[in-house]
Amino acid sequence: MAKKIKILFQGDSITDAGRDSGVYYDLGDGYVKYAAEYIRSMYPSVEFEFINRGVSESKIRDLHPRLERDIIDIQPDIFSILIGVNDTWDYAKNRNWQPNELFEKDFRTVLDAVRTRTNARIMILEPFLFPNESKDFFREDLDFKIDVVRKLAFEYADVFLPTDGLLRSRLIGKDPADFAPDGVHPTPFCAQLLAGMYAEYIRPIIDKLIK
Repeated sequence: MAKKIKILFQGDSITDAGRDSGVYYDLGDGYVKYAAEYIRSMYPSVEFEFINRGVSESKIRDLHPRLERDIIDIQPDIFSILIGVNDTWDYAKNRNWQPNELFEKDFRTVLDAVRTRTNARIMILEPFLFPNESKDFFREDLDFKIDVVRKLAFEYADVFLPTDGLLRSRLIGKDPADFAPDGVHPTPFCAQLLAGMYAEYIRPIIDKLIK
């Protein structure tokens, strides 16, 4: 059994969730915190090290200057990433969408670095968007970005969490504002829901690491 499993969370504000960047092990107040709690309860005999390096407002290319410090130097056993909504949001004002090919290229740069310069298993979460009148038009672009992430997951991921589809399936008969008032940032209820899905999907990787 592995003495310790190091799990690194990367992403944007959904992952950051107000973490104190000056405190190495601060996990923020979002899904990362809850996922860590769930995983520890599932594996009480395993020692985990959870590291959150999500940064608010990040797009995928913003990870490039941070590859060494926030990914490679950490040498995680499991690398998980949830990012992409800002790659739509930042271009939404004039609907001058970022080319999907560029988004894919930038994402590959990160995944190639993880694959070739660490021994980490890779967990990919697709970006998501809840119904929201001011952001529903994001789907014009975000759906294509989600397709890119799904494509890359087939090539790189040990585990893929279809976050957008799973979370939207829970909306039937419910108010989307209970999940994300602005369509993007999860409420505590939604963060716990996402964390439960995360803990369920990451289980196969952990099981392999502790054998």
